[in-house]
Amino acid sequence: MQYEQTKAYLLKNKKRWVVTGAAGFIGSNLVEALLKLKQSVIGLDNFSTGHRYNLEHIKASVTKEQWSNFNFIEGDIVNYETCKDITNNVDIILHQAALGSVPRSIDNPILTNHNNVTGFLNMLTAAKENSVKRFVFASSSSVYGDSKELPKVEDRTGNLLSPYAVTKYVNELYMGVFEKCYGMEAIGLRYFNVFGKRQDPNGAYAAVMPKWIGQILKGEDVFINGDGETSRDFTYIDNVVQANILAGTTTNEKAFGQAFNTAIGGRETLNNLYNAIVEGIKENLPDLEIKKPIYRDFRAGDIRHSNANIDKMQKLLGYEPTHTLESGLKESIAWYIQDTKRRNSNEQ
Repeated sequence: MQYEQTKAYLLKNKKRWVVTGAAGFIGSNLVEALLKLKQSVIGLDNFSTGHRYNLEHIKASVTKEQWSNFNFIEGDIVNYETCKDITNNVDIILHQAALGSVPRSIDNPILTNHNNVTGFLNMLTAAKENSVKRFVFASSSSVYGDSKELPKVEDRTGNLLSPYAVTKYVNELYMGVFEKCYGMEAIGLRYFNVFGKRQDPNGAYAAVMPKWIGQILKGEDVFINGDGETSRDFTYIDNVVQANILAGTTTNEKAFGQAFNTAIGGRETLNNLYNAIVEGIKENLPDLEIKKPIYRDFRAGDIRHSNANIDKMQKLLGYEPTHTLESGLKESIAWYIQDTKRRNSNEQ
């Protein structure tokens, strides 16, 4: 398996990485994985959506020697000088910092554009100026817009449905231009509904998976948008970490300037997801009383179905998902239950 070979190589060859959004959900998991591979990592975050406790989780999960290879900087990608400073003498950039959420972008398109386009261009330009050849970034399945084709294939997209989708599509356009004009080895990863440990269950723009798990554990009402037959390609965080590391280290020139679906390659409805979460929680907490979900209107800007064709990433990067929805959900529920217990004990 390509990923196992890549990890074995990295354990013997230390590279210098930058991870933006390092205190966020995906960013913190990337930092942890890289430190465990004995890599040198610079992390950047402004804590607009990331959390300091995620950095503490990383510290607790790695050795003291591994932690010493991590240099965290509190800063913002909208500041070009900050971008220039952190990309100096670096081998690989994993750019995760962004303002996520389709609803948030509809509420505040200017702020979303400022972070996701201006901030992205700052990082891309800083990488060019500092001669960083490899630039991997978080794109999104939202670029498929209203395309009804299933599964989604990278070179066929539809009309965009939200400002957030526009910003991610613009990122991909810049990637192609920088690859052609400056020879940058840029790769975009179109994330499909990523879930897993450290994903924030709180706030108005929380993703559905952690939000539902958190609400059920607290005995709160759970809301399902629409009829619950909306489907998504839910993708466990370990698969996304694999995709980033493979993209960051690949020697396949055909991958440069390309966007890749980053997913499992399946889909599940919200109704089935809710039932699976309930079953998973009951296995751990059989006495917990769980309410029936409440259905409400469809959410503006949402696509109806999402399912990725992952052939391109498998062929060009050697990607092979290690976690299904079921196995990822099992690990996620166990983590959230333990995290809830930890938080409750800290508050006492």
